Amino acid sequence: MRSAERVHAHVPRWEITVPSRPGRLPGVMMAGFSDRDNEFRDLTLVPHPSVTLLLDLGDEPFVIQDDRGSRQHGRVVAGLAPRQVRGCGPTSRMECLQIRLSPMVAHAVLGASAELGGTVVSLDDLWGRESVRLQERLRAAGSWEDRFAIAEAALARRADAGRATDPEVTFSWRRMAASGGLMPVERLAAEAGWSRKRLWSRFRAQVGLTPKRVARLIRFDLAAHRLAAGERAADVAAESGYADQSHLHRDVMTFAGMTPASVALSPFLAVDDVAWPPGPWRITAGRRCRRDDVRSAAATP
Repeated sequence: MRSAERVHAHVPRWEITVPSRPGRLPGVMMAGFSDRDNEFRDLTLVPHPSVTLLLDLGDEPFVIQDDRGSRQHGRVVAGLAPRQVRGCGPTSRMECLQIRLSPMVAHAVLGASAELGGTVVSLDDLWGRESVRLQERLRAAGSWEDRFAIAEAALARRADAGRATDPEVTFSWRRMAASGGLMPVERLAAEAGWSRKRLWSRFRAQVGLTPKRVARLIRFDLAAHRLAAGERAADVAAESGYADQSHLHRDVMTFAGMTPASVALSPFLAVDDVAWPPGPWRITAGRRCRRDDVRSAAATP
């Protein structure tokens, strides 16, 4: 299908393998992780505006748990903005495939949306035996290139048979991303041609969170990356739409369960640009989106 590109990140010391070029499914990104120094044993995940699939390929299972007491392992789905999720790795070398899905793609391929808002669930609960078979095929594959191809084929089959989001919902998601999470819901609804109540209901049903919560998540994600890049919290707050630094602090604590200073040093974000290089799939403020895009929104997540 395509060759894979291997990159060595400095902090933490993971071996990260990524496809050398985008796949054929818009809104899907993949990366293979191998933990050379067992640094995944206790890692706090920083929320981001996508749904994540974690497929364990190591000799011993890792465990994903959240502050609600939910514990999953082997084949895990982390929905949008799960609360204070930690990865507890095995005592031996950890290896896993991580797949990030835009909410539009996740709605189609997972067969669930509202059920994933702020939660961590087993992929088995959504796909049944197909989840087990996928993991077995990935384990048997001879290379990361083969693993990426196998996973993409499975996602493509599910996407073809899955439920598409409403064009108005897709348009609203794009519009929020373009504004960095700063566009009021009333304006979103007006541009999409829906009432505020209808947009709120359909968006929540198909994305898993309300438009307001997703807007906060997008704004937080942009702020977290700026903090990780070394920018001062006061400057990040002022330039990211927060009322003040205390407002930024509250949002960071809400989504990540840690202070802005801790987020800035997060190992999870330290490798973000390596595993998930900037591109049209990742949220960046400033992209233009017009009302006419509603007509074609469903075609491209």
